[in-house]
Amino acid sequence: MTQRRLTFIAAFLVAGLTGSQASAEIPIAVAGPMDGQFRDLGAQMRTGAEQAVADINAAGGVNGKRLVLEVADDGCDADKAVAVANQLIGKDVVFVAGHFCFNASIPASEVYAGAGIVQISPGTTLPIFTDERPGEGVFRLAPRDDQQAEVAGQFLADTFSGARIALLHDKTAYGKGLTDAVKAVMNGLGKSEDIALGYDAGEDDYRYLVSQLGLENVGVVFLGGYHPEAGLIKLEMDRQGLDAVLVSGDALMTEEFLAVAGEAGNGTLLTYPIDPRDIEQSAAVIDALEEAGKSADRYALATYAAIQAWAQAANAAGSTELQGVADALSTQTFETVLGPVEFDENGDGNQPGYVIYEWREGAPKLR
Repeated sequence: MTQRRLTFIAAFLVAGLTGSQASAEIPIAVAGPMDGQFRDLGAQMRTGAEQAVADINAAGGVNGKRLVLEVADDGCDADKAVAVANQLIGKDVVFVAGHFCFNASIPASEVYAGAGIVQISPGTTLPIFTDERPGEGVFRLAPRDDQQAEVAGQFLADTFSGARIALLHDKTAYGKGLTDAVKAVMNGLGKSEDIALGYDAGEDDYRYLVSQLGLENVGVVFLGGYHPEAGLIKLEMDRQGLDAVLVSGDALMTEEFLAVAGEAGNGTLLTYPIDPRDIEQSAAVIDALEEAGKSADRYALATYAAIQAWAQAANAAGSTELQGVADALSTQTFETVLGPVEFDENGDGNQPGYVIYEWREGAPKLR
C-alpha cells in the first residue's frame, strides 16, 4: 500500500474520530452582561451555569452526551445581543440560559425562535418578554415586574400612608415600567405620590436630583432602576441629610449596591423573591459553590435551575430539538435548586412570591 494511501486512511480515521467526539457533545450557552456596569449579575449567571454543567456532566450528561458551555457577553445591549445570538447559532447551540436585561433578552428571543433554540431567562422580569414571546421555546425563571409592583405598591400604601412619597425612575423600560406599575397599585389603594422624577442612568453626580427631593421634604423614595445609580443617590441623600427611606426593586439585591452606597445603604428596602438559601433543595449546590470560593447569589441559582429544567426536559423528550423540549417544559414539573418548577402557558415559571428585604448590617435580611 502506498504512503499516500496510508496518509489518506489515517486522515479519514482522525476526521471520523473527531466527528464522533463532537457528536457526543451538546453545546449550550449562558448569555448576559459579562462585562460593563452589570458584570456582577453576569458573573452570577456564569457561576451558576458552570456549576450546573459540571454537575450534569458528572451525572451522565443529557441523553448520554456531555454538555459544553459557551459564555457570551451581551453588555445588556440590544444590537450586541442579536449579534451574540447569531454567533451562538453558528456554534450549533441548542439552548441558552439568558439573557438578563430585557433589552437584550427580547431581541435575542426573536433570533432564537427563528433558529429553533430554547431560551430560559433567569433574570428578565418585563412582562412582555413572555406575554409577547415570538415562539414556544421562550421561557423565564424570573418573577414578573407586575407581581413585584403589587407587593411594592401595597407596601408603600400601607406602611407609609402618612409620608410624602417621591417616585423616581431611570428612564429605562425596566425602571420606568416598574415605577409606573408601583404608582398604579399605590394610587389604586388611595395613596398618591408628592413628586415624580426621571433621572439619567450612568451619571456620577445626583446632587441636583436629591436637592429636589429635599425641597419637597419627602420621607420615602421609591426608585425604579439599577444598583449603581441607586447607590449614588442613597449616598447623596445621606450627604445632604435627607432622612428618607429608599425603597426599590430586585435590582438592588447585590453587594455592589452597598459597595457604592457604603453605610448609607443600610436601611434600604427592596422587593425580592424569597432567598433560595431557605429552600432545602439549594443546600448542596450552595455548599459546593461556597467551598469553591464562589458566590451562591440569586441569579447563580436561577441560572443553575434553568439549565436543570432544560436538561430534564431534553432527557424526557429524548432529544434537544425545539418541539420536544418545549412540549416537555410546558407540561412537566422539574426538580431544581429553586424547588419544583413548572411553566405556565406563557412560559412563566412558578417563582416564589416577592417579599420585603432590608439592607441591614451589610446584608439583606427579611423585614
